[in-house]
Amino acid sequence: MMKRLQKLGSSLMLPVAVLPICGILMGIGYLLCPAYMMGSDWAESLGYATSGLGYSIGFFLIKAGGALIDNMAILFAIGVAVGLAEENNGTAGLAGLVSWLMITNLLSSGTVTAVAPAMIATETNATAFAKIANPFTGILSGVIGGVCYNKFKGTKLPDFLAFFSGKRSVAIVTALVSIVVSAILLFVWPVIFGALVAVGNTIVGLDAVGAGIYAFLNRLLIPFGLHHALNNVFWFDTIGLGDITAYWSGLVQGDTMANGSTVIDWSVGMYMAGFFPCMMFGIPGAALAMIQTAKTTRRKATIGIVGSAALCAFICGVTEPFEFSFMFLAFPLYVVYALLYGIFTFITVTLGFRAGFCFSAGATDLLFGASLPAASNYWVIIPMGIAAFAVFYLVFLFAIKKWDLKTPGREEDQEGEMTIELANNDYTAMAEIILEGLGGKANIASIDHCITRLRLEVKDRLLVDEKKIKSSGAAGVIRPGKTSVQVVIGPKVQFVYDEFKKLAK
Repeated sequence: MMKRLQKLGSSLMLPVAVLPICGILMGIGYLLCPAYMMGSDWAESLGYATSGLGYSIGFFLIKAGGALIDNMAILFAIGVAVGLAEENNGTAGLAGLVSWLMITNLLSSGTVTAVAPAMIATETNATAFAKIANPFTGILSGVIGGVCYNKFKGTKLPDFLAFFSGKRSVAIVTALVSIVVSAILLFVWPVIFGALVAVGNTIVGLDAVGAGIYAFLNRLLIPFGLHHALNNVFWFDTIGLGDITAYWSGLVQGDTMANGSTVIDWSVGMYMAGFFPCMMFGIPGAALAMIQTAKTTRRKATIGIVGSAALCAFICGVTEPFEFSFMFLAFPLYVVYALLYGIFTFITVTLGFRAGFCFSAGATDLLFGASLPAASNYWVIIPMGIAAFAVFYLVFLFAIKKWDLKTPGREEDQEGEMTIELANNDYTAMAEIILEGLGGKANIASIDHCITRLRLEVKDRLLVDEKKIKSSGAAGVIRPGKTSVQVVIGPKVQFVYDEFKKLAK
C-alpha cells in the first residue's frame, strides 16, 4: 500500500512543478492590480486604480498565473496518469483527460438535473455537483487513466477491430470505466459533501475552538478535494455565514448582509485570520526543515522544489506546490501539518487578530485587506508569524528525522548515488549484461526507474545473478523484496533504462 502511495506521490510532482511560477506571477499581479482582488467599486472607494498601464500589466499577470492554478485539477488528471503509467507513456495522459471529461460532464449540475433531478433537489446536493471539478476528481481521473493504460495497453482485438487494439484501446476502456465510476459517485459524492456541510454547521457554534477545527479539516481534506464543502459553509453565504463575503463587503459583527435577511453574529474574519501565520511563515519554516534534512546530493533540487513553493505561499498564499510535494509521500506529517493550522487558528482568533483574504492568505491579501473595517490587531501577525516559523520548523525537523519520512530530497536512493560515475558508458552493453543477469527477458515482470536506479520485478528470484549484473558496470544491486530488484546506476539511469526497455520487449 505504501509503495503505491509513494508512486502516486511521485506522479503528482509532474503537475505540481509548474505551479510555483504561477503563484509568483499572481502575487506580482495582485500588487500591481489590487482592484482585481477587491472588486472595482470597493477599490475605487479606497483610491486604487481600476485602469492604466499598471492595472493592465497586473491583470495580465494574474490571468497568466491563474490559467494553470485555476485548472490544477486537469493538470492532475493528465500528470498523475502519465506518472503512474509504465514507461510514463503519453497515451495514459490522454486517458486521464478522457476520464476527467467523462466524470465532470456526467456529474455536472446540468447533466444530473436532467438524468436524476431528485439527486439535486437540495441546496447542499446542488452545491456538491457544482463543485465536482476539483483536485480529488482530477487525481481520481489520473489514477483511472494510469491504471487502464497499464492493464490494457497490450489488448489484442479481432482482425475487424484491430485498429483499436493496443494503446488505442486504452482511452476507450478508460471512458467505459469512468462511466461506471460516475454512476457510483452520483450517489456517493453528495453524501460525502453533505456530511461535511453538516459537520461545518455543528462546529460554527464553538467560537475559537470551532475556527481551529475548521482550519484543521480544511487542510486535511485538501488531498481529496473535499475542503470545498467546508469552505462553502464558512467562507461563502451557503448557510448564512459567508466570512469572505462579509469581510470584503466592509461589514462587521452586528451588520446585516446584502441580502437583508442575514445578521452577522460572528466576528468577521475569524475563519480566515489563522491561515495567515501558517501560510506566510509556517510553510517557509517547514520548507527549511525539509531542505536541512534532504540528502546532501539532492539539497539543491530540494531548494528548487520547496523553496519556490514557500515563496509562493508567502506572497499570495498558494500552498498546493508545497502540500502536494509531500502529502502522499509522508501522510502522517501532513496530518501534523493540518493540526498545526488548527492550533494557530485557535490562538489567532483568541488573540483578536482579524484579517481576510479574497484569493488566499498571503502577503498581498494581508496588505490590501488591512484597510477594511473588520481588520483588527494587525500587529499580532508579527509575533504569531515568528512563532509559526519556529514551530513548523521544529515540528517538521523532529518528525522527518524521528519517522524517517520520505519528504522531497529523502527518497530511497542512497546518499552519493547522484554522483556515481559508471565504469561502463556503453549503455546498450550495460543493459544487455543486466538483462542476462536478471535471467533474460522472460523473467522480467515489470520495468521502472527512479532518479538513480532501475526498479524491476522478476518472476523467479532464483535466476537473478548479482555478480553478473555488477559486471555490467552498475554500482550495486539491492533486493528489497522477494521479487523486487533494484540496480543502482546513478544519474544516467534514464539512458540505461531506455536501452533495457528495448531489449526486454
